[in-house]
Amino acid sequence: MTFRRWGVATLAAAALFVPALTGCAGAGTEPGTSGTDAGAVPTDAKEALLASTKEITKGNFKFTMKGADLDGAGFVHLPSKSAQMNMKAGDGEFSMDMQIVYIEPESWVKLTITGAEGVPGLEKLNSGKYQHLDQSKITGSRGLGFDFKDVDPAGSEALTKAIVDVQKTGEGAYTGTIDLTKATGAGMVDEDAVKLLGAEAAKLPFEATLDGQGRLTAMTIKLPAVGGGKAQELTVGYSDYGAASPAKAPPAAEVVEASPETYDLFNK
Repeated sequence: MTFRRWGVATLAAAALFVPALTGCAGAGTEPGTSGTDAGAVPTDAKEALLASTKEITKGNFKFTMKGADLDGAGFVHLPSKSAQMNMKAGDGEFSMDMQIVYIEPESWVKLTITGAEGVPGLEKLNSGKYQHLDQSKITGSRGLGFDFKDVDPAGSEALTKAIVDVQKTGEGAYTGTIDLTKATGAGMVDEDAVKLLGAEAAKLPFEATLDGQGRLTAMTIKLPAVGGGKAQELTVGYSDYGAASPAKAPPAAEVVEASPETYDLFNK
């Protein structure tokens, strides 16, 4: 199974699978190296994981995400209402590299699309510059929009609520099974892929790690090989709680106004 099937428009939507787009220009530092004390870690394994996502809602962290054909890293800095993201998505033949910056109420996107020769307007999408976005032309938060009321890039709270069973296997280490049919609203989960998995989606193995303050640092969900494909893993990681930096606007010399093709691509 290929977790996502790519096309010019669907690749864009897939690359933006976060419910409220967040991101960064780098991979971050070691998980859990800073931030405020989250309090005692619950001794019950399920309760520990449920509590592990609370710090994410404060909107001050770095993250990484990796899926079948998608690799990304980012940060959110809610105090300044800013965020930045780098995402790479594709299947070897068709790919998109996207960099996007949010500083409320402004945002910019820079695209590099390959393997889509002949697509009308491709040269405008691949301008080599950041495209300044007109917020009135953006529809929906799964495209180019950003909702600072929902800052979790993967929907980890929904994922932890979908855990079926879990055991603590070491200091800060947990394993168990998760029912993705109960977490289709999570940004990390593709509803069509869940349907393709069938009954298997209700009993997928996962691993999770927490730092010494009980904050989620990584979760990996293991997908079986189906439909003639190969087994895959979906992973999200969090780091630098409370220590992210505000995003910076691109230099004016590197900015153009977004083309109609850009809005068409992401608003589909």
